Amino acid sequence: MQKLSHPKIQLGHWPTPLEPMLRINDMHKGPELWVKRDDCSGLAFGGNKTRKLEYLLADAQLKGATTLLTAGGLQSNHARQTAAAAARVGLGCELFLEQVEGISEADYSHSGNVLLDQLLGARVHRLPAGQDLDKAMALRAETLSASDEVPYVMPVGGSNVVGAMGYVNCGLELAQQLQHQQLSFDAIVLATGSAGTQAGLLAGLALAGLDIPVLGVTVSRSSDEQCQKVLALLHEVQDVLKQPKLHEDHVICFDQYYGSAYGDPTPQMIEAVRLAASLEGLLLDPVYSGKAFAGLLDLVRHGYFDTSGRILFLHTGGAPGLFAYSNCLSEPS
Repeated sequence: MQKLSHPKIQLGHWPTPLEPMLRINDMHKGPELWVKRDDCSGLAFGGNKTRKLEYLLADAQLKGATTLLTAGGLQSNHARQTAAAAARVGLGCELFLEQVEGISEADYSHSGNVLLDQLLGARVHRLPAGQDLDKAMALRAETLSASDEVPYVMPVGGSNVVGAMGYVNCGLELAQQLQHQQLSFDAIVLATGSAGTQAGLLAGLALAGLDIPVLGVTVSRSSDEQCQKVLALLHEVQDVLKQPKLHEDHVICFDQYYGSAYGDPTPQMIEAVRLAASLEGLLLDPVYSGKAFAGLLDLVRHGYFDTSGRILFLHTGGAPGLFAYSNCLSEPS
């Protein structure tokens, strides 16, 4: 497999499995669906952020960091994996977590990823909805620096050029799996939010010489906004890789599946989570992979894909979030 020259540390279990969804394929008349199991990346329940953190923590160590700072929603999967990575390598970790508007259940505030953050030893700063997370981290970084600490601030989702290299590497890994298993895919579907996964994967596939459409199901913003966010990061990554830049037509997003806001539990998400669990033993999450899979199923039902094709779903993890949404996911008693 082609390798990137950028420094990284080993945090995950690679390559992640590539599997057909046999029972779901039996029940629908459509393209053959497969899943790449980045939920099996191995770091504290796994997930897509592990790939990003391998590069981010290598960069932090090179800069002599003593404490990692990052931010997200209260049930952030990125925050949980950052806390786990910090524990693994012996760094401090502070998380700036924002309350999500409209969700105030006890499980959301204390279970799922929030519980795991605490078990993993992170210091959690809870902020009201609408706060400037970057400003809060910057102020804390100043305080830490004044105390002779060396803070390393990571953006929401770990989605900058350094973090996106994790999904450039994923694109190269996938290319090798396709060659070994003699497979091809007509499209890849994934959840897209902070943009690093979609941008990095597009760059990685291009680096491997593969032209597979990558369809992002947005979790918090319009298709136009998300496409611009992904494209901007994609071009930054390709500048670093010294690649020819992909055109904006390569960035495809769908915005009709996330509901009224980030984290809003939708009927389609609940259906998708229950279907994947009951037919495949596959645990999706309520905010990202559940909504992305709901989008994939809807696109299949409406004939977006050729029925003779083969589509790959990138499972980005997030299962601990299920416990935070127990009220809407539990079957009525």
